[in-house]
Amino acid sequence: MRIDDYVAELDRALAGPPGPKRDLVVEARDSLTDTADALEAEGLPRAEAERAAVTEFGPVAEVAPGYQAELTCAAGRRLGVLLFISVPVTVLMWSVLWRIYPATETSWLRQPHWYGPVSRLLDAVQLGVGLYGGLVLLALGRGARWIRRPRLLTRSLALVVWASLPVTAGLGLLLTYGADHPNTLAALPALLANLVTAALWGVQMYGASRCLRLTRTTVVPC
Repeated sequence: MRIDDYVAELDRALAGPPGPKRDLVVEARDSLTDTADALEAEGLPRAEAERAAVTEFGPVAEVAPGYQAELTCAAGRRLGVLLFISVPVTVLMWSVLWRIYPATETSWLRQPHWYGPVSRLLDAVQLGVGLYGGLVLLALGRGARWIRRPRLLTRSLALVVWASLPVTAGLGLLLTYGADHPNTLAALPALLANLVTAALWGVQMYGASRCLRLTRTTVVPC
């Protein structure tokens, strides 16, 4: 098998974030090319040298799982970064809006007794998800050598996202429509904030879906 054919087959066998995947495939190609060049310099014809390099590198079925494990970890790290940044940004954005458009005294007094605890629960859920994202990022980065099953850690983060978003959305709707609005937030800032929140949720769901897809089968640890 020629190097180009081998690399194309390896590329088809892998799934994951485009950037890291491209880097791994290029790394494999460079390694194969260096080996073939060395064999050619020793006197082997180019075609035979490439076949020998491919044979020495190993079948795609044996090589791909290790590369796929790296891509799965990369997807988990990306989701961790996204959560660690986007969740606190969302909480901070709404907190700033509540300060700019504070509640009136009369509107706040009309709120049911559950409004305060539900509001605090919403903040706790969001910040908890962001913190877990940061911990997973740390574990799959600096702590990767001590993590025996990074695939399961990546999958757990994706499941946390899928479980938390309906809870977050439900609590948000309850606070919005389950009681008199306790603030003076204008329509335009509210619309923009909701658009930003929805966009971040969409990106989180996409990242979580990709992680779930990549962790369906067992792979070699990172």
